[in-house]
Formats: sequence, structure tokens, C-alpha cells
Amino acid sequence: MPTPWMPQALKADLGDHAPCDQEFPAKAIAHITADRKASAQAPLDLVPFANLKGFFTGSGRGLAPHVLWDPFTGAFAQFFPATSRSKALSDAAGGTRTNRAGKVVIQIEALFFPHCRVSGAVFARLVDTPCRGWSDLHAWISSWGVPDVWPMGRPTSLSRNTCPADKWSSQGGWYAHGQVPENDHVDPGSWPSFVSQPENRPAEPRLEPFPGASFFRAGRRSPVIAGMHGRLVAEDCDRYTTGTGIDVWGSGDVRSYTAWQQKLGLEGSAADGIPGRFSWDRLEVPNS
Repeated sequence: MPTPWMPQALKADLGDHAPCDQEFPAKAIAHITADRKASAQAPLDLVPFANLKGFFTGSGRGLAPHVLWDPFTGAFAQFFPATSRSKALSDAAGGTRTNRAGKVVIQIEALFFPHCRVSGAVFARLVDTPCRGWSDLHAWISSWGVPDVWPMGRPTSLSRNTCPADKWSSQGGWYAHGQVPENDHVDPGSWPSFVSQPENRPAEPRLEPFPGASFFRAGRRSPVIAGMHGRLVAEDCDRYTTGTGIDVWGSGDVRSYTAWQQKLGLEGSAADGIPGRFSWDRLEVPNS
């Protein structure tokens, strides 16, 4: 049975659930946050995942999708269950109920804008990012019966191509925001291939499995900790004060891992600097 809440996502339930229109086929809608205007000549830093999560649970709750996805870290936050409509599409009164027109209408906002800058690198298209977590996201959406098709074509540019009403009501699958009736957006510009049709990417490295929270105690020495150290530095979460003893768990690891947890949108006791499975899996520590 499919699960209303994606297992890999932070649950940030906004309430205000409402049913979808079961007479229409299942759909998924691809968005990007597009929260900054950058260019090749003037790239801008990516907005932190925690900021967007805070927006959708705060002043932007009336625009919230089902899932916010960070393709750089593989983090997810979910605001509505799959069985409810979300609110990321314009929906004119008396017209097609765009947010509900399907057995499910699962909407995904990828944390991305063209020419965003992450750790010094600039990314022009969503498909140029690591797309971490895409296989998990795709599998969960597929479990709800959304077919691996783009009725209006897979998006390849920031352009508008409005779906005819008869196709929208009769064909399930994936739609770009720029293809949805009653909307005027042009995003997402690109989207990763379905997992059964992968991009030409190198094989993913073998990753270190989560060793359990009790593993991380003061003075523990392990190549796993050294690998974690390297990944935290690469993710711009370096809060170390020395470059020695990188394979020994200490206070610098706690500070740096707290920064990583906060980058994933974790707060309070969930950002205490001690690795948990959610944050560890997204850090992708190479197998030692």
C-alpha cells in the first residue's frame, strides 16, 4: 500500500486537508522554487532549505506544495499527505480544479533557480545538480499510480505550453508547472529522467551505512568519522577549529554536524549534533 507521507521526508503537516477529484487520472506536477533571479553573469547563492521550509509553513502556507525537495542534499519536507490537494497551482474560481484534478495531484517544488551557486559551483539547469533523493521521490510518487509519462513532453526549457483541457482531464502522468491550465508560469525548465531511464551519470559511490547514534561518543576513533568530517567540510558545514585528529569524534564534530542538521531544516533537539539516520543518509559518507 502507498503511504500518504513520504518515508524519507520531514513531516511538516499544515492541516487543512481536502480531497482530490477521483474521476481524473493520477498526476504529478513539477515546480522549481525560482526564489531568486540570477544569470550566468550574476549567479546567486542558493536559498537554504530551512528558509523555504519556513516559508511554506509560515507566510507561504497558501502556496505550499506537497513536497519540498533539495536536489543538492536529498532532503525533503512534506506539507500535505498525498491524499489531499496542495496549493502550489493557481486555481481560478469556476474552472478546472487544478490542485485536485486527479486521484492524486502530487506537487513537488525542487529547491532551485537557474544559475544558483552552491559551494562555489553554478548550476544552470535542475538536471545539472546532483539530483540527490530523486530515486526515492520517484518511487514514492509512482507508488500512487502516477505513470512515467509526460503527456505534454518532458520540460527542456523555461517556456509556456498550456495543456488542452481534454488532455488534462484524460491523461495522467507528469506535468510541468508551465503546462498546467490556468497557470502562467514557465518552470521547471528541466527535470531528471525517470529512474528506469537514467541520465548518463557515473555509478554512485558505495556509502557508509548509519552506524547508530551510540557510535558517536567522545574519543571514538574511526575512518567513518574521518569520512564524515570530509563530507561536512564539502557541504560548507565546517565548524572545526583544528585540522588534526579528524578521525576522532569531538566537539568540532558536534558543532559541524549541528550545522548540517540545520541545513536540512532540522530544529531543536533534532539538531543536537548527534547523527541520526535521516541526516546521515543525506550526508552520503563514502564507504571506508
